[in-house]
Amino acid sequence: MLALDTKQAARGIIHRTQGRTRGPITRLVSPSDLGELMKPFVFLDLAHFDGRSEPTPMEYLWHPHSGIATVTVTLEGAVRIADTTGADLVLPAGGIEWMRAGNGVWHTGQAQPGVMRAFQLWVALPPERENAPSASRYVMPEEVPVVGPARVILGSYDGAQSPIDAPPMTYLQVNLRAGERWTYVPPRGHAVAWVAVSDGALRTPSHVHAGEVAVFEPSEHAIDFIAEGDTRFVLGSAPPHPHELFLGNYSVHTSAEALAKGEEEIRRIGRELRDNGTLRLARPAVAL
Repeated sequence: MLALDTKQAARGIIHRTQGRTRGPITRLVSPSDLGELMKPFVFLDLAHFDGRSEPTPMEYLWHPHSGIATVTVTLEGAVRIADTTGADLVLPAGGIEWMRAGNGVWHTGQAQPGVMRAFQLWVALPPERENAPSASRYVMPEEVPVVGPARVILGSYDGAQSPIDAPPMTYLQVNLRAGERWTYVPPRGHAVAWVAVSDGALRTPSHVHAGEVAVFEPSEHAIDFIAEGDTRFVLGSAPPHPHELFLGNYSVHTSAEALAKGEEEIRRIGRELRDNGTLRLARPAVAL
């Protein structure tokens, strides 16, 4: 039986949760709860659409953001995404959405027919970027750097660099075969680290199961993983976000003034979307 090396003290887990599930979406992290421990990573959803239900039309799913960037990583299936930077495309399995909301943006998404599984992360932006113009970048699967079992979503890992211009952080999507061992060595200064499992399970040495997120104690120590069954997961590490979180309904900023500015821009864009008939609010739904 495989065992973790006990000569080096294992990096402990200080919090774990399976979140709250509503329909196809499991909310693992919110800015008002676990996001305080994980910041700059302040929100995480795991979406699993089984393909048996009729998808909600995209025009009912528009919603705004400011002060953050959203990062969608598709594991299976495909999702159509549109936003007010002008993007409208289908993101296949293995693709990445990076949408820097900055001072304000609206977007929408719809799972395409069949099974679709994805993680969506929010990253709190630093003061110099939180009210900057919005921008989006969509990375196709073949553009994502791969190092061993890891796909480099944000930042760098083992000499490979993501094509996305993100604040200093590392975000990886990792696939391990049953019994496979992998060690993550965070960059210098990355005292924040967490892992979320889509399917399978990990030993670190304590277990992290499918549908669970676990936050590691603040440290720059390496983290060992052993897969129990074929396992897919995402892992993030970063320097601590040194700012208080000021929260709106869909916004996260570093000050009340920055939040007010972002929310005013959100309202302005929303009026434009309603005036031109893009935005419809008559049907409640769960958005990705």
